Amino acid sequence: MTDSIYNQPAGDPTDPPQRPLVQRIGAILWPSFFAAAMATVVFFIVVDPLALRDITFPEMEITRPGGYTIAFFLFWAATAASSLFTWILLRPTSRFRRR
Repeated sequence: MTDSIYNQPAGDPTDPPQRPLVQRIGAILWPSFFAAAMATVVFFIVVDPLALRDITFPEMEITRPGGYTIAFFLFWAATAASSLFTWILLRPTSRFRRR
């Protein structure tokens, strides 16, 4: 059976070997952690977390460190999703094609 688009057999032996799960997870989480840290620094150079709180949720008691923490985890989630989607798109087609 061949792939009609690329004319390669299913389960192509030229595909690289599958990486261990911990390595695949690390390849998604580490770059996204680094990108989230940089995004947090750049964002809060311009924006004060207390001013942002006053504009968005004035009734909540959020401190500066709390604002930094919330923003970091939001940036990390967004960049991890981006890394995950990139990983999904770069998988060889023979890995998930039915045989």
